[in-house]
Amino acid sequence: MAKTNMMADESHRCSGIVFDIKRYAINDGPGIRTTIFLKGCPLNCVWCHNPEGQSPEVQKMYSAAKCISCRQCVYSCPLEACSLTPKGIVTDKASCTVCGICAENCPTKATELSGLSLTVENIMAILEKEIIFFDQSGGGVTFSGGEPLMFPQFLNMLLDACGEKGIHRTLDTTGFAKTEILLDVAKRVDLFLYDIKMMDASKHRQYTGVDNSLILHNLKVLSQSGANIRIRIPLIKGINDDQRNIDETARFISTLAGEVRVELLQYHCIAKHKHQKLGQEYNSNGMIAPDAERSNQIIAAFQAYGIPVELNFSQVESSS
Repeated sequence: MAKTNMMADESHRCSGIVFDIKRYAINDGPGIRTTIFLKGCPLNCVWCHNPEGQSPEVQKMYSAAKCISCRQCVYSCPLEACSLTPKGIVTDKASCTVCGICAENCPTKATELSGLSLTVENIMAILEKEIIFFDQSGGGVTFSGGEPLMFPQFLNMLLDACGEKGIHRTLDTTGFAKTEILLDVAKRVDLFLYDIKMMDASKHRQYTGVDNSLILHNLKVLSQSGANIRIRIPLIKGINDDQRNIDETARFISTLAGEVRVELLQYHCIAKHKHQKLGQEYNSNGMIAPDAERSNQIIAAFQAYGIPVELNFSQVESSS
């Protein structure tokens, strides 16, 4: 009893920053799911569909299209960090402490904060209300991001709590973490959605900011552990759809232990508004998805190695 009370108290205190919770998700694993997006990622992919998930800190986002120039944010900011300009509201980042008062006073939600500190108890209260839908559809919870493996203590406590409730647990990950962390988490995960961007290490660093040697090593070790893995590959014309990369990727996957399925994600530019809210330029080099003919060729290349593969036009992303 004392141990149970201690664990309950710890779950009440342990918290993480969540930037979105997506209910009734159907592309984040089997069945109907609730996807929890943890904030913070060690990668900086140029095609990122959740740019608000890269920083582990709470961030201020602003949409000029929603702004009605009422100046409520200007009047309410205790540090006078907000000002109205011909281009809309501008925030002096050197003065702003991201206190959120401006967002609270914005009538149209043109200004909003991305990131909310939630405890394990907070999140479980949300998930427990969805169990009936999980059970009826064979669904569960998916932890995504960002990169959930950046927060192993918080993640493990969430996974343990879900396991106690019989909730199916999926982890969407880049695999960029210490191997021992990944294997420890794997004891609590029913399904991995594991990203592979590309095989060339220098090109991977160019487009994501990190080398991929650890990612590939972890995937091989994870497959040897008997984990259930579905590999996800974003398809972007001119970046990773060349035949050499596709062949090297398929060859590598064919060496993994167990049956590993592949899901190809067609790139699309749906995250442009998020980058704008963060004051970032997005897709200045005109990234697009491969055409239908090339996509079919890529599917055939994986099938030639005996790898089950499917093409998905829906990217996993938050609704923010």
